[in-house]
Amino acid sequence: MGRQQTMARPGVEAVETVQLAGQRFRVPDHYEVGREKVREFARAVQNHHVAHQREVAARGLGYDGIIAPPTFASVVGMTGTRALLDSVLTDYDLSQFLQTDQVFETYRPILAGDRLDSEILIESIRQFGDNDFIVVRFALINQHGEVTILGSTTIVARRGAEVDAKLNDVVENIMMQERPTESGTARPDAPAGEVLIPLGVSPLTEPAVRASAPVHTLPAFDQLTVGDELPGDTFRLTRGDLANYAGVSGDGNPIHFSDHAAHVVGLPTVVAHGMLTMGLAGGYLTSWLGDPTAIRKFSVRFAGFVPVAADAASAVDFTGRIRSIDPSTRTATIVLGGTSEGRKLFGRALAEVRFS
Repeated sequence: MGRQQTMARPGVEAVETVQLAGQRFRVPDHYEVGREKVREFARAVQNHHVAHQREVAARGLGYDGIIAPPTFASVVGMTGTRALLDSVLTDYDLSQFLQTDQVFETYRPILAGDRLDSEILIESIRQFGDNDFIVVRFALINQHGEVTILGSTTIVARRGAEVDAKLNDVVENIMMQERPTESGTARPDAPAGEVLIPLGVSPLTEPAVRASAPVHTLPAFDQLTVGDELPGDTFRLTRGDLANYAGVSGDGNPIHFSDHAAHVVGLPTVVAHGMLTMGLAGGYLTSWLGDPTAIRKFSVRFAGFVPVAADAASAVDFTGRIRSIDPSTRTATIVLGGTSEGRKLFGRALAEVRFS
């Protein structure tokens, strides 16, 4: 179900009304994937595979540049997400946004040196009471015109809610300061990439074919059996890890570093980013696989959070199990589990993986 929204088209003074559901947009500026950014992100999500750090290891897997971790596309997507919230989805109280699902489907690995163009599609908006469930799909297209990642994000947003004065205080005194924007319009002085180009009602660019490069997994396909359990592993998160991830990813929501902000929205303490926990899960899976390019699709439904105290690290435990295998494609579907202090982090976490 679409909602009416006014927005400014770049370079056009007239403001037009669009039906949001089904609308496609393009981020006008490309994203250059820097080698050091890939390394920083890999460290932030504790993805320790050497192909995220060294070209020689990436070449051993068949690629010229170091390989971005499985959830790196979230960094690229932050520019488009900010622009969408600032210039299109302006009917909502941004303090009441909640991400519920995230999907990444990889057609070609993202490599250091790539120049990525971004497309965004508002696939659907479903209303339930005062909340809207918004499904946003995106495509990242490299300098060769190849789709690298197709993905989707589902968010729940509150419509027409009066903003608590305490939240205004958080925005004014705790959140990173940015230039103001007028509601419903794009700033005339907005940097390149912050103003979306409307493309009307049209589908995302679709990938032609998947990358055919072979994978080099540690477990071979012929060794797999449905029901096999992956070795469990534990990751530690501190406030320092959360602050680092906020800076590297661009997600500066203060509930991830300020106790005051966390308490204002009803949380007991600072909590880890949902995408950080998904990134840890990606590192857990990659460590077992031995090849980060083997992950074809990675999807998570968030169900809980990781509280992180000011003076102690929190433990995040991961498990995995092979749910199904496909001999015709030498692929398997793996169910991942994540917990912290007995709290279940994912309602569903699945990875579709290729094997050598």
